[in-house]
Amino acid sequence: MAISRLCRLTIGVLVLGIFGCGSSRRPVAVSAPPSLPPASAPQTASAHQDAPQQSKPAASPSLTATQVSAAENVDPVNELISNVEKEYELGEAQQKLGNTAGAKPHFDRALSLLLDSPIDIQSDSRVQAEFERVRGAMQTDTPQPADATIAQKSEPAPIDEANGVNFPVDPNIKAKAEAEVRATHSDLPLMLTDPVVSYINYFSTRGRGTLERALIRSGRYREMIGRTLKQEGVPQDLIYLAQAESGFHPQAVSRAGARGIWQFMPSRAKAYGLRRDLWLDERQDPEKSTHAAARHLKDLYNQFGDWYLAMAAYNSGPGTVQAAVKRTGYADFWELYRRDVLPKETRNYVPIIVAVTIMAKNPAQYGLEGMVTDHPVPYDTVKIDYPVDLRLVAECTDTSTGTLLDLNPSLLRFGIPKGESFELHLPQGTAEKYQSAVANIPSDQRMWWRYHEVAPNETLTSIAHSYRVLPRSIAEVNGLADGEQLPLGQRLIVPIAPGSRDISDRVQSYARHATPHKVLRGETVDSVADNFGVSATMLRRWNHLKGNSLQGRRVVYVHIPVTPGTADSTSAGSTKRKAKSKLQPVHETQSLRHRVKSGETLYSIATTYNTTVAKIQQQNRHLATLRPGMILIIPPAR
Repeated sequence: MAISRLCRLTIGVLVLGIFGCGSSRRPVAVSAPPSLPPASAPQTASAHQDAPQQSKPAASPSLTATQVSAAENVDPVNELISNVEKEYELGEAQQKLGNTAGAKPHFDRALSLLLDSPIDIQSDSRVQAEFERVRGAMQTDTPQPADATIAQKSEPAPIDEANGVNFPVDPNIKAKAEAEVRATHSDLPLMLTDPVVSYINYFSTRGRGTLERALIRSGRYREMIGRTLKQEGVPQDLIYLAQAESGFHPQAVSRAGARGIWQFMPSRAKAYGLRRDLWLDERQDPEKSTHAAARHLKDLYNQFGDWYLAMAAYNSGPGTVQAAVKRTGYADFWELYRRDVLPKETRNYVPIIVAVTIMAKNPAQYGLEGMVTDHPVPYDTVKIDYPVDLRLVAECTDTSTGTLLDLNPSLLRFGIPKGESFELHLPQGTAEKYQSAVANIPSDQRMWWRYHEVAPNETLTSIAHSYRVLPRSIAEVNGLADGEQLPLGQRLIVPIAPGSRDISDRVQSYARHATPHKVLRGETVDSVADNFGVSATMLRRWNHLKGNSLQGRRVVYVHIPVTPGTADSTSAGSTKRKAKSKLQPVHETQSLRHRVKSGETLYSIATTYNTTVAKIQQQNRHLATLRPGMILIIPPAR
C-alpha cells in the first residue's frame, strides 16, 4: 500500500511501520459539505463510504520511549503525504465501487490538505508528485471548462401553442377584419377566411400576450430581416412567418425539434448551409438563418407558384404539399384545407401567419398602437480562429456571459473549440479592449486561463486555493514578488492547467439550510440546477441522484449559493422573511435572491430592488435568458 511505502522514514525507524503514519498533531481542519436534509432516495453513497475504513489495522496501544521520541520528530512532508494518502485511498475505493459522487469529497479533501499546508508544494518533489497524482484523479470524471454543458437554454416555440387551440369565429371580429383587409397593403395575399378569423380571436384574447411579446422583440431584428428579405428578393411581410413561428426568439424550439427564429429542422438547415455541431447551431444565428429561410421560401415559391402553398411546404415539406396537390388536382391552399388533405398543423399554419399579419399591420384596430419595441443591439465583431472560453471573453470585456450568449445565440456552449473560425460578437466598443486583454493569454491556453479581479480581503493564497492552482504559478505569470500585497481591483491572470476543474465549479459557499423545491412536470436535474444557480453535480450529491431524470421525485433539496463575503441570508427563517418582502425596495448591504415571475424583465426587477440591470447581470454571470422560476442573485441597493 502507498501508506506503508511512505511511512518508511529511515532504516533505523522501521519499527514505526504501524505508528509512524499517525500524526502527533491534529489534522488540518477541512470544511464538510452542507448537511443533507431527509430525502426519499436511498443513501447508498454513505454506506459505500464506510466500507474501506473497516480494513485498516488498529494502532498498537503500547509504545516504547524510542517510538514516542521518533513520533515527535516525524518528517512533516511524510506526515502530510500520509494524511493525503488516506483521503486519496478512500476516494479511490469509492471509484472502484462505481460511486463517483462518494469519491469526489475525499479527493477534494486530499487536494485541500495539500493546498492548505504550510509546505510549499513545489519545494519538495514528493509533495509535488502527490499534488499531480491527486489532481489527476479529480480530472477523471471532471468536465472541461467549455465542455458539454449547455449554455443556451431553449424557449418553447409559440407556434406549438397556437396550433393546439380551436377558437370560435366571432361575427363581430369577422366584419371588422373584412374592412381592414381591404384597406391593408401587403406584399403577401391576405385572404380572410373563417380559420383566419378564428386566430384573430385567439390573438385578441388568450394569445394576446404571445402576440405583444413578439411585436416588442421584433424591434431587435426587423431592420436586419427586412434588409435580408429584400436582398433575397422575397416579400417583406414574410417577417410575420418568423413572428408566428418563434416570437423572434433565437432559442425557440418546437416539439418537432425545429429551432431558431425561422424554425429550421436539422436536415433542411444543412441543405441551406447552416452549420450544426456539438458547439454551434447556426439555426440560432438570426442573420444567417434569415438568409437561409429567404432562399428556401423563394425556392418553394418557384416550385408551387403560390405563397400560401410555399408557406405550407415550409411547414410540412414540399413532398407533403406536392402529394396533396397531385391527389386532388388543386394547387390552391384553401381548397386543400377544405378537402382536409394536409396535416392538421399545416392546415393551421397558414391561417396563423395571415392572422398575425393582419393584426400587426393594423395596430390601432387591435389596441397594439403605442407599444415600445426593442431596439437593435449594436455590437462589435471580432473574427477568431483560436479556441477560447466564453467566460474568459466576458472577463476580458468586463461583461457577463449572459450578454455574450445573447449576442452570439448560435453558440451552444461556453466556448469555441480548436479548428473553428467564428465571428464573435462583443458589446459595442469593447473589441479593442478584448483584443488587448486576450493578447496576454497564450493562444493555446485561452480555453483554460482566466482573469480575476482582486476583491476585499483576498490574498494570493486564497485566490490560488479557489482556482485550485499554486500561488507561485499566479505570481510568476503576473510578475509578482513573494509576499506582495494585492491592491483592490487588480486584475490577475490565473494560469489554470489544461484538464483542471471547471472554475464555475470552484469552491463555492452554500446556505447551511436546504430549500425544498417541488418538482414540476418536465423538470430535470439540469433545469433545476440552472434555475437555482448551482451545479448539477452538487444537486445530485445533495439528493443522492444519478443521471438527469427527476421522474418519481416530488421534492428535491437545494442549498442556495451564498455570495462570498455576505451572511447566509437563505436559512429557513430568513428565506420566508425575504419572500414576504421581496417585491419591496431593498436598502440592505447583503445580496438577496429573487425568483423570477412570469412577465418580469431585468429592468422591472432592477427597479424593484433599486439596483441596475448591469449589476444584476454582473452578479449572475451565466444569465442567458430570463425564465419564470429562475433564481437571481440581487446585488445590494445602489
